[in-house]
Amino acid sequence: MAKKVIGLAVALVLFVGLPLFIKLYSNNKISAGYNDGYQPDQPIPYSHELHAGKLKIDCKFCHTTTDISRHASVPSLNICMNCHMSVKLESPLVQKLQGHFMDDKPVVWQKVNLLPDHVKFNHSAHINAGKQCQECHGPVEEMPVVYQWSDLSMGWCVNCHRKPENNAPITCGTCHN
Repeated sequence: MAKKVIGLAVALVLFVGLPLFIKLYSNNKISAGYNDGYQPDQPIPYSHELHAGKLKIDCKFCHTTTDISRHASVPSLNICMNCHMSVKLESPLVQKLQGHFMDDKPVVWQKVNLLPDHVKFNHSAHINAGKQCQECHGPVEEMPVVYQWSDLSMGWCVNCHRKPENNAPITCGTCHN
């Protein structure tokens, strides 16, 4: 009798539970995001709320390769120093930044938005298709400290690709190596 109950339970899990889980997961009803809410400490605090929000500096001014490369690029110190050779010179944080620049020592920023290694993502394809940074990264211009706003799960991405106005491919090879 116990074997029949165990067999029935296994059959239910395999033939009902697993397909239900796959359907819910792939339609973003349940989420298993890679690093939802991830907010690493940075070597020098940087406020996107100030720079992108209050000062209205466009994302592409600092992240220069978003429209020409798979990667968004971390801003070089040259970009920071365009302003900070003459702006807020009394700030200890700006002085730290200037020290890195003068010593030709890069600031090792921590990546905020993380995807699994088996996922390929192309920033330029999305930016050149007219997507705005906030669609994936959230209201960065309101973030004193940037964090991973969306879970970047497979279901989250696929749901965006499925929207008719995006006319985006949904084949596995689009995102997976």
